[in-house]
Amino acid sequence: MKRARIIYNPSSGREAIQRDLLDIMKVYEKAGYETSIYETTPKAFSARDEARRAAEDGFNLIVAAGGDGTVNEVVNGISSLETRPLMAVIPSGTTNDYARALKIPRDDLVESAKTINRHETIKMDIGEITSGNAQLNYFMNIGALGTLSELTYEVPSMLKTLYGYLAYITKGAELITRIQSVPVRITYDGGQFEGDVSMILLALTNSVGGFEKIVPDAKLDDGKFSLLIVEKSNIAQLFNLITKALNNGSHIKDKLVTYIKTSEVKVEPLSNDKMKVNLDGEFGGVAPMAFKNLQGHIEFIAETSKMKPGSRTKAQTANEVMIKRAEEEFKTASKEMKKNSGTHK
Repeated sequence: MKRARIIYNPSSGREAIQRDLLDIMKVYEKAGYETSIYETTPKAFSARDEARRAAEDGFNLIVAAGGDGTVNEVVNGISSLETRPLMAVIPSGTTNDYARALKIPRDDLVESAKTINRHETIKMDIGEITSGNAQLNYFMNIGALGTLSELTYEVPSMLKTLYGYLAYITKGAELITRIQSVPVRITYDGGQFEGDVSMILLALTNSVGGFEKIVPDAKLDDGKFSLLIVEKSNIAQLFNLITKALNNGSHIKDKLVTYIKTSEVKVEPLSNDKMKVNLDGEFGGVAPMAFKNLQGHIEFIAETSKMKPGSRTKAQTANEVMIKRAEEEFKTASKEMKKNSGTHK
């Protein structure tokens, strides 16, 4: 019989995973997997280490049950192996970007487990970090550099659990008033950018921070990063770019934005300023750092039939309401922050 290992984070999201664990296990048992569970601990990289152990022990399926940070750890645990097990995601975190990209239901954890019964999978691109100072070796969704990239790991876990999107929106409005530009050299396939930037984003999917228009045309398995470079910008310009990103994705055509597809990227700061790197919402080290796209590196259970244009899910419809609310909260929070912080050039 095939074996499945559920690696779950008991504190992710609103801690809903624990009440559904038995029913989730039954789903995988009925699908033909002898299923066992592992609860992550406060020890650093607990999920990563267990994922590697389970993969080396011959488990056929590893289920990452938690937020994007848990998925990232499991990906880091198995990506370096020559033989990698099938992966599944149970989205019990705050934003669940990766589950959104895989079209997995996010409003019912048991239903998300039942995705296995559709017998649909996709081989997803994975990002590899080749720099010596990296704290993570792989990422599956986004790599971001610059002040705004500090957003997700500056929001305390308790606030994420209690307030979800609002915690991110409020923190984002605070950070944007003190954003700094950094001179960098960015080398990519067939080209190079050199100048002052406010933010750099490398995306493997189109779901970033709960929004699907920041990288509107990302493909999941083409072997290419979507590289977005935001040149030095003042507060008014940044607010304008954010509005475009939230509304229709037209920010990628703005004169302050360089947007290209590339399989490799190297980022080198040209000053002594530290440029922190955010990998899937976690602190991943500081630049200089190099990134390589590993095409189709890990196979994931997904609802690939819903990846076709025009297909919609209940969770997607609910998410549109949440995004609309987030837009309004961002506007309100940013106005308050600007008022409280005085005039910024």
